[in-house]
Amino acid sequence: MNYQFPFEKLRVWQISHEFVKEIYSITKLFPREEKYSLTDQLRRASISIASNLAEGSARSSLKDQAHFTNMAYGSLMEVLNQLYIAFDLQFISEDVFLILKEKVCEISISLNSLKKSQLGS
Repeated sequence: MNYQFPFEKLRVWQISHEFVKEIYSITKLFPREEKYSLTDQLRRASISIASNLAEGSARSSLKDQAHFTNMAYGSLMEVLNQLYIAFDLQFISEDVFLILKEKVCEISISLNSLKKSQLGS
């Protein structure tokens, strides 16, 4: 089955999808007592990035699609904030933090480009 849904063709969705797996991988190393707090929040927010892109791609108007792209951006900023907290609490190293922040930047640029194309600006 080679059919791809529209969101699967989006490079930003592909990057976001990979990012979720990286977040899951690093949060496995968080302290056990963080399972229902920072670990869960980071995972949910990272999932929300890709999920909003998928949901937005099913909308018929470009304005609606841009709304979901904007929601994905909000979730991305939530992830970045939580990564700062994870770094501050020494749950992740500076190297891991910087690698993940670079990926956040890459996704951010892609989301902004997508939103501009959706809004025709």
